[in-house]
Amino acid sequence: MSVHVEPSGAVRLVTIDRPDRRNALDADHVEALRAAVADAPSGTRALVLQGVEGHFCAGADLKGIEGPEFATLLRGLLHALRDAPFPCLAALEGAVLGAGTQLAIACDLRTTTPDATLGIPAAKLGLMVDPWTVQRLVALAGQGVARTMLLAADPVSGEDAHRLGLAQRLGPPEEARSWAAEIATKAPLTIAGHKLVLNALDPPLPDDPAVGEAFDRAWSSDDLVEGKAAFAERRPPDFQGR
Repeated sequence: MSVHVEPSGAVRLVTIDRPDRRNALDADHVEALRAAVADAPSGTRALVLQGVEGHFCAGADLKGIEGPEFATLLRGLLHALRDAPFPCLAALEGAVLGAGTQLAIACDLRTTTPDATLGIPAAKLGLMVDPWTVQRLVALAGQGVARTMLLAADPVSGEDAHRLGLAQRLGPPEEARSWAAEIATKAPLTIAGHKLVLNALDPPLPDDPAVGEAFDRAWSSDDLVEGKAAFAERRPPDFQGR
């Protein structure tokens, strides 16, 4: 499995190691990452999520996506990062796309290199992200940035992500590891309590049935089949809205 866990004192270092796919995720990798977060020992005071060879995560491995089951697994990973009783930090660099951006914003804190590329190109593929991702992106970056990334599928650079508040520090992955080590020296009960309150401040997700119907429609659409085929064949997709 191309997910490595390295405990370094109180800091848990989780690395996605799929350089041939720019650290893209299939269902097995999503589940391995979820377990790496959920199974952290009680002495863990911070977790750093990173990729290898200059990329954080290029998103979902489209060869490993067969339906909405992947989105369900991914949602479990995002919630594991959100609900962990310690701060989770994402060390962003290179490609931070799709599921990569979702992982990043599920973490509590983010560092980024200036030339990283963050984006959610779902509209270029014909799939749809879950409502929690939309809510989280709006909370972190505002409606304007969220609409640009979700509706226009435009990316933002790491430098702009820092300016917009999507990332808190500029620097290489070592910056995230150093920051995590610093956080690990602080009072863990205080930090866990503060994180609980911060999470409790999240507004409830929309319960409009139309949202769920839109999600199911996108994931079962001909457009998604076309988007995946176009991506594999390196050509522009021809979406028909069905």
